[in-house]
Amino acid sequence: MTRSTLLSLGSINADFQMRLDEEPGSAETLLAHDHVRLSGGKAANVAYLGAVFGCTSRLLGCVGDDDLARQALSPLQAAGVDIGSVCTARGATTGVSIIMVPPKGKKQIVLATNANDQWDEASAQAMVEAIRQTAPPALLTVDYEIPAWVVRKAVEAADQRTVPVVMDLSFPDRVEKALLSKVLAVSPNASEAEGVTGITIDSPESALEAARTLHKWGVSIVCIKLEDGGCVLVTEEGAALIPAGEADIVDSTGAGDAFTGVLSIALLEGLAPLEAALRGVAAANLAVRGYGSQPAYPSREEVEQQADRLRAGVRNLHE
Repeated sequence: MTRSTLLSLGSINADFQMRLDEEPGSAETLLAHDHVRLSGGKAANVAYLGAVFGCTSRLLGCVGDDDLARQALSPLQAAGVDIGSVCTARGATTGVSIIMVPPKGKKQIVLATNANDQWDEASAQAMVEAIRQTAPPALLTVDYEIPAWVVRKAVEAADQRTVPVVMDLSFPDRVEKALLSKVLAVSPNASEAEGVTGITIDSPESALEAARTLHKWGVSIVCIKLEDGGCVLVTEEGAALIPAGEADIVDSTGAGDAFTGVLSIALLEGLAPLEAALRGVAAANLAVRGYGSQPAYPSREEVEQQADRLRAGVRNLHE
């Protein structure tokens, strides 16, 4: 039996994470504890989930030629991610995220993109060839924490191969709207959706308006992640609000990437959009219950069980 292939293109970072006992900005110097060094980045997190869920998971991106590249890539390789198509930007530093987790668990991140933004034409062409040579069934996830021109090449290559694309709209100011008609699904949070559409999102109703706008621009499946962990979904079949489950938030780091990764895996495996989005919400809900991103990610069984618990709360949305 042929395994499905999840291609994940975008940011790859070395994460430096710590806990704070008070909110940032409340004092000149804050004491921190529970410092950890982890693998992170949107593409890296999605690729990690792909491997954990049993896909052939291939990471596409750029790291530097420094010691931080090992921190970013080794946990992925250990999980079974194929890192053979990751390029090295000579003379560059691997992307770095400084993550502060205050008492309520709502993380704050400072990101130095570094090598993520240091693509050259040869590396981009190698990435395009990796997409072209991937046998179906396959799906490509992309984010904009790499140069827009690299994303454009990837989406066009995937379109030529009829490989569906799921797009994370971070950073929203880099998004090329003309590409959206070539994308199967998008999974922005409210801030990112607002940045792309110009619609202020402060309620499920305004999220629905923004989702319908993205759908009119050509995206088949629009999932806008809400602040509370739920999701507004818009497809050709209609619109729905998927509620979040109750959770004590330990750390919200990587929860949005958990949503995108599990949504993508479910679509790759042929699930209907509502079921795929439901599993995405379930994954994000579970991801906040542990410390870090990849170390806190749930198993397939845990996600399916949580999705079953959330299903009864789904409600249809109308104009």
